[in-house]
Amino acid sequence: MNTKYYLTEVDKNPQSIFCYHNLMGETFIEAHSHNKGQFLYTEGGVVHVKTSNRVYYLPARHYMWIPSGVRHAIYPSSPNVIMRNLYFPNASSTTRFYKKEGIYPVNNLLMELLLFTKNWNGDIVKSQKNKFAIAFAFKALLEQTVSKSLHLELPQATDGRLINIVNYLTEQIHKEHLLPILASKFSMTDKSLYRLFKKDLGMSFIKYYTQLRIFKSLEYLMNSDYNISEIANMVGYNSLPTFSNTFSKIMGKRPSEYRKSNEIYTDS
Repeated sequence: MNTKYYLTEVDKNPQSIFCYHNLMGETFIEAHSHNKGQFLYTEGGVVHVKTSNRVYYLPARHYMWIPSGVRHAIYPSSPNVIMRNLYFPNASSTTRFYKKEGIYPVNNLLMELLLFTKNWNGDIVKSQKNKFAIAFAFKALLEQTVSKSLHLELPQATDGRLINIVNYLTEQIHKEHLLPILASKFSMTDKSLYRLFKKDLGMSFIKYYTQLRIFKSLEYLMNSDYNISEIANMVGYNSLPTFSNTFSKIMGKRPSEYRKSNEIYTDS
């Protein structure tokens, strides 16, 4: 199938459920949208999903629901990332869950059903009763098996000065950055930089910077070549306990627990 299937094939049959598995190796999927809602699951790394105003960090063993019409680009963090996609037509009685973007963990029931569909590619139509019934039930289960979306996203900067600063923080993530020194580097006062973060991103510098570091650490945790202490240093933490406590506060579990619970399924 054409690697640009998402531009040409997904919406060709408006009534079908469209399946596409094992997309890996692409470093970038250009900005696009679908008439169908998208279930995007990943393992083997972190996938960045960029919409017009946010950057989502989709970690392994989680999925993202992307509503129909939402323009998005996809950046896998490594060529080892496996993505599994199911696209669903809009129902006339679509509930709130399917109208908003969200990231959720995959439970065992969803995982078994997803792996059951792993050899399906292309359109699944109502006349394929067995396949369609399973895929249709899969969509219904999404809403019934979650509590709330995980906040694994950051707002995108729109102010030119802040875009440069955010890019700098990302590129120099291995260093610790303090607001006064950062402000001075970009010829600003502490107060003006603080206000710029609040105005453009709707959050404080410290909240944005902390989440950026933790989300970046997710990528390194998928790579077993690094131990937790090394990863802490790679995102600018000199203290392992501080990193571990901060990670736990944002992700709900310790880095070591997260790494263990996100080992790749071998049945892929």
